Amino acid sequence: MKKSGSRGSAGASSEVSAMRARLRALACPAQAANLQRFFKTGPGEYGEGDVFIGVKMPQIRSIVGEFKTFELASAETLLESEVHEERMLALLLLVHRFEKCKDDDERRRIFELYLARTAHIDNWDLVDSSAAQIVGGYLADRDRAVLQELARSELLWDRRIAMIATFYFIRRGDFDDALRIAAILKGDREDLLHKAVGWMLREIGQRDLAAEEAFLKKHYRRMPRTMLRYAIEKLPEPRRQAYLKGTI
Repeated sequence: MKKSGSRGSAGASSEVSAMRARLRALACPAQAANLQRFFKTGPGEYGEGDVFIGVKMPQIRSIVGEFKTFELASAETLLESEVHEERMLALLLLVHRFEKCKDDDERRRIFELYLARTAHIDNWDLVDSSAAQIVGGYLADRDRAVLQELARSELLWDRRIAMIATFYFIRRGDFDDALRIAAILKGDREDLLHKAVGWMLREIGQRDLAAEEAFLKKHYRRMPRTMLRYAIEKLPEPRRQAYLKGTI
């Protein structure tokens, strides 16, 4: 993974040091080894080269509460770290600030910082913990064309961000962008995208089964098997089997 160096003011530098110290106080080598395997960090795997120190998500979330008034430069520095938990802490801090902030200009800065650093949001848990909240949240009442740009990116994580961002809209009964992005990604080569698209289609179906099935009837015969299985997971068993057997 390509990581760049730290940046920001002296205050941000001191803040980053304090955040890193808190993470390392909670680090567990045995947990780190488990996470390295779980997140596929070996040669040729999707998380190749990622570094874990072994801090669990509830512990990272607890640190967010200790730094509620952080500088954005601190989050930017952590987001460029080689350590996975530092990048996760950065994203959770940004999500917290974004959701609490009423200042449109600051929300825009967080959104722009996020999109400028997608190469560092480089595992599925990082995307899934932040894309809907920040990207979806910012675009809720704005032009969403950037999602189609992300969906056509060569970067796997951009494409997953595009799909997961639409969860913000899905939760509010707005399915058009999710279905549009799903159509773009239905033939994607990456298993992590198959799962993301299937997941979002399933979420649509739990709210509006007719909307999901209209999409499935048009595309299911050409969808990757994993994507289809995720999408139809909550359907009645006879209906699931009909899709799997191609008899719809």
